[in-house]
Amino acid sequence: MKKKYSYIGLSLIILIFGIIVIPKIVDTISSGEVVKSDRLNIKGAEKALNTDKALVYIEINGRKKKAPDFELINQDGDTITNKDYLGKVYVAEFFFTTCPTICPIMNQNLVEVQDEFQNIEDFGIASFTIDPKHDTPEVLKSYAENYGIDHPHWNLLTGEKDSIYGLANGGYNIYAGEDSEVAGGFAHQGLFALVDKEGYIRSRQDNYGNPIIYYRGSVERNKTVAEGEEEPQIDILIEDIKKLL
Repeated sequence: MKKKYSYIGLSLIILIFGIIVIPKIVDTISSGEVVKSDRLNIKGAEKALNTDKALVYIEINGRKKKAPDFELINQDGDTITNKDYLGKVYVAEFFFTTCPTICPIMNQNLVEVQDEFQNIEDFGIASFTIDPKHDTPEVLKSYAENYGIDHPHWNLLTGEKDSIYGLANGGYNIYAGEDSEVAGGFAHQGLFALVDKEGYIRSRQDNYGNPIIYYRGSVERNKTVAEGEEEPQIDILIEDIKKLL
């Protein structure tokens, strides 16, 4: 299943980010396998991440990629829009409360991120459920309490399914979709998008000059990984949030 998600993610990135990014991504493919310069899947990739340079903008056809507009309901029943995040650095994710696989890891990681920035007014997190039929504000409220989600600017958001899937696949460009063949009934990527105070998606570069685009959220922060396994990126996410703040 992990391979399936990797190929989905690669295909989407090539489709979405077009000829500007294609040469950089294609350079990471050799004989049908992803080699060490891949930013998402290969052990040791963090050694090639550039920690010195400022974070880059994601550009499509020469235009900086902005996070999408939205208007949804949070766990407290309040209406939240993208404008509530202007002036804040925030992390966006897509999840669902009954997810039996990666979501618990993703949200435990985000709780650790939350704790790093607990008293920071201009930081936030936007968690969009991809199962809005089940994930009502009441369900999201209970989920937040169970996970210790208490940052005032961490909103668990629900609304119309088509709107949320449009945000995922056409807005943040993080894949989400219904799939009866996978555990929980929904296929999605365990990726986090980092958005700056002006609403632009930002990323660090690796030493090959490629933006990593997204941060892996589905690997435990302090996990000891074996050869070929995905490495955690929560520490670098925290570093990059601090840069933007």
